[in-house]
Amino acid sequence: MSQPSIIGLDLLMRVPIVEPYLGFDIHPDGNQIAFSWNTTGQWELFIVPLVGSAPPEKISLGEGAKFAPHWSPDGTKMAYAIDLDGGENYDIYLYDAVTGEHTNLTPDNPHAINTKFAWSPDGSQIAYCCDQGGRFDTYILPASGGKPRLVLDVPYPDFTVYWSPDGIHLAVVCEAAGQDYWTFVVNVSSGEHYPIKLDGEAISAKNPCWSADGKQIVFASNQPGTYQIASYDLVSQAITWLTEGKGEKESPDLSPEGDKIAYVTSYGPECFLTVHELNENRVKSYQIEPGVVYSPTFTPDGKQILLVFDNPRHPCDLWSFSLADETFTQLTHSLPEDLDPEQLVIPEQINYPGLDGASVPALLYRPPNQDEPIPAVIDVHGGPNWLSLITWNPFIQHMVSRGWVVLSPNYRGSTGYGKAWQLASRFDLGGVDTQDVVAGANYLEDQTLAIPDKIAVTGRSWGGYLTMTCLTQYPDRWAAGSASVPFLNWFTSHENSREDLRHWDRENFGDPEEDYDLWYQRSPYFFLDQITAPVQLLCGENDVRCPASESQQAAEELSKLGKEVDYVLFEGEGHALLKVETQVEAKTRRVEFMAKALEDDQM
Repeated sequence: MSQPSIIGLDLLMRVPIVEPYLGFDIHPDGNQIAFSWNTTGQWELFIVPLVGSAPPEKISLGEGAKFAPHWSPDGTKMAYAIDLDGGENYDIYLYDAVTGEHTNLTPDNPHAINTKFAWSPDGSQIAYCCDQGGRFDTYILPASGGKPRLVLDVPYPDFTVYWSPDGIHLAVVCEAAGQDYWTFVVNVSSGEHYPIKLDGEAISAKNPCWSADGKQIVFASNQPGTYQIASYDLVSQAITWLTEGKGEKESPDLSPEGDKIAYVTSYGPECFLTVHELNENRVKSYQIEPGVVYSPTFTPDGKQILLVFDNPRHPCDLWSFSLADETFTQLTHSLPEDLDPEQLVIPEQINYPGLDGASVPALLYRPPNQDEPIPAVIDVHGGPNWLSLITWNPFIQHMVSRGWVVLSPNYRGSTGYGKAWQLASRFDLGGVDTQDVVAGANYLEDQTLAIPDKIAVTGRSWGGYLTMTCLTQYPDRWAAGSASVPFLNWFTSHENSREDLRHWDRENFGDPEEDYDLWYQRSPYFFLDQITAPVQLLCGENDVRCPASESQQAAEELSKLGKEVDYVLFEGEGHALLKVETQVEAKTRRVEFMAKALEDDQM
């Protein structure tokens, strides 16, 4: 294989992206979009006109990462969330579009607030989810500030809230039994509530979208085995299934006239924008390129659909789709002109045999013209209810440009392949998912893609946990392991986490006392003596999901055992490592650590 042309990680990591998960918002007049962008090195709020060539304008100021803009119904104000230290204890701020003033609506709030909040239709109140009672419940706050009022208190963590256009109800999405999301319909005045049900039983229901008259909710559910779109009638309490067939359909949005639905259709890691004309029952899917579509949303006039799109050659940007001529238009431009997208590698979708023979889907990134075994990295996604997507990933692109092959497994427990695959690791966490990752390394060796003793494993969050289970359960397989913001001890991680995270543990891994043996066996911390490869542990000081103490106690124990360990604590950061400078340093450290084991005299 010819000498690789390395694309600098620093260059790639500093390419800004539009934040894809915490949302953008269209002004009620339909003339501009508010969104979060890290072009300054910090997450800030911008607005960009829907039509015309004016550049995006930054409207936020001060410290902290700003996310989740929500225009008020009259368009004169915007509510948004600020995270000052990565600890996810967001405050809700109000931006006055007339005066330019920013006001904290939740000052001195020591509790966590979720970012999917909602304005009342008259603009006088904001509904949001907060854990001030020890669990995420739903509250209503005066838009001028003041004391919040509790409106929903169920024995599940509340995460997102949507106010009906008639002002009567809220739709609140909770993380309920197992890995299901339930949507509760809540009467704002009385507090009466009930989950969306089928045959008298609550069903999985997420991504609720209200009809204009407030009498129907369109939502996504994996009750049929894959995510499909359905409609719920509040009067008859009847459910009508609107989609069927292959692919996962999620994130529906109803057009202002109620005659169309836009949603994301995904086939594993590849997504499409789908427009469903209800009256004609006509369905058509569109794609900019193979990649990922986020949050398709109709403009107020119903003529366009806005979305975020990315793939390995396009960082996350805002795009619009014209329903009249079926064309896409890019609204923000994050990729710098001096970076040639043709240098970046599009992965191949493959399947390989798991240790038990099951077919495991994955993404395979190979340097151009690879004709011999080379160093390899297994890049393990987090979640675990997530998947490796055909997405913008500077970390992977840099590794491939160094002449490494990268495999990203969608192990059992991953989303995107139906409910059965997603639940296949439930109560077997750190077991079958670990085996699927190890089988990926075996595949690379069997296919003569990788040098057998030059395979490293890395991941962040849950991927960091699986990195450590791989190193402890299959120590001879790896040349090195780099775990970013991992947890390693089920008992201490559970004890030191927020209640919503403990809820997920109990629903998917049992009870720490009743299932003690399982929790012990799947905690890498107790088996660090088995590790033979060099280990790297990176953590954030204010991480509430995988506390820094997890990495610290493991690093101390590894040192006592005489193991090679590199421990890095990022002060003033949390689970997401919000600052671009921190992200650059973290990814650089990970690559340099693995390069010591993988490259030697290879380059």
